[in-house]
Amino acid sequence: MEQSLKEKLIKMGELSKKAKKDFVKLSTKDKNKILENIKISMEKNRKNILEANKKDYDKGISNNMAEGLLDRLKLDDERIDSMILSIDQMIKLPDPIGKMTDVRTLENGLLIGKKSVAIGVLAMIYEARPNVTLDASILAIKSSNSIILRSGKEAINSSLAIASAIREGIKNTGFDENIVQIIDDTSRESSTELMKLNGYVDLLIPRGSASLINAVVKNASVPTLETGVGNCHLYVDKYADIEKALKIFENGKTQRIGVCNALESLVVHKDIDQSFYDGLNKIVEKYKLKVHACKNTIGKIKGAIPASEKDYGKEYLDYEFSVKEVENIDCAIDHIYKYSTGHSDAIITEKIEEANKFIQEVDSACVYVNASTRFTDGSEFGFGAEIGISTQRLHARGPVGLNELTTYKYVILGEGQVRE
Repeated sequence: MEQSLKEKLIKMGELSKKAKKDFVKLSTKDKNKILENIKISMEKNRKNILEANKKDYDKGISNNMAEGLLDRLKLDDERIDSMILSIDQMIKLPDPIGKMTDVRTLENGLLIGKKSVAIGVLAMIYEARPNVTLDASILAIKSSNSIILRSGKEAINSSLAIASAIREGIKNTGFDENIVQIIDDTSRESSTELMKLNGYVDLLIPRGSASLINAVVKNASVPTLETGVGNCHLYVDKYADIEKALKIFENGKTQRIGVCNALESLVVHKDIDQSFYDGLNKIVEKYKLKVHACKNTIGKIKGAIPASEKDYGKEYLDYEFSVKEVENIDCAIDHIYKYSTGHSDAIITEKIEEANKFIQEVDSACVYVNASTRFTDGSEFGFGAEIGISTQRLHARGPVGLNELTTYKYVILGEGQVRE
């Protein structure tokens, strides 16, 4: 009798738990050997991966997928090279497992400390991002977690090809390839069942659109880590260096439009010099940006259209952004507080008091002063690969790298003590 989808996922959960039980016995050297073999397997299967990706990409074009999503979906030799390089970087990173912290001796002579350990079985639901298949897998391996992957239909051929290469690399090392598993079913039911795989999944991480993340947060009965949508703001203060402001805006908005750390909202002090708008218009014209402007800025930006309330809260993932003029920094912070998704927000100012106020009062995972929000990234922060950007406060916030995929247990050493 053919297994139901629920039964198949339970079986995957059982295999993940078994693989994880054996996996925790592996040394750093063992884990790095697995990663080395995955690197070899990725290179060996490069052609298969690119052919699979072409199927996904061509289908995306025929389905009129947005340019930003197509950019996320596309793989080429340069991006495969970058993925392979990320494995090298992961190998070089310190093992997050087995670290002892907060070690102290109690009055009764007990020696107590916290030891970092793996979370257990991770699960990942993601959309048109084939690179996540590799990033999530190598992070899980280095942090001694097993993982179940559920790719979106937009990237399923690419993700299956990458997962196959990963599993081949693990198997060639002589370890259980079920450390990494991928669900080949892209129906909504497979997502729903994974969200409810209690007793098997220790942490579920969604990565994708707002609708995906909201669906997981709303419907999952397993613990989740919310990776946030990025309505990232740039506030250009009265005391801003205009050249810096324009350079940072151009980088944040146009370098890669389809990523969660791209700028979506521009907030401008009412007394900013006209030269800022002169420069902004050149950027708008250069990239043919669509601008949703407030009533005070619509006449200052060529081709701008009136902004609605909804426009200020939107993650565009396109050559498009909103603009709001404000009276002062307090109004800027109020605007950001109302519309920000808590991902990454920046201020451009040369006044230290304004910078400190912004840092103190803007409640986002990453707060920037005179720098692009595009730096919100695990590799840019020196963490290596990341599994996502968390906008929640527990258990991790900001780029989720190796250390964020661990928990801890208390280790207590005694010499026969009993409680009186």
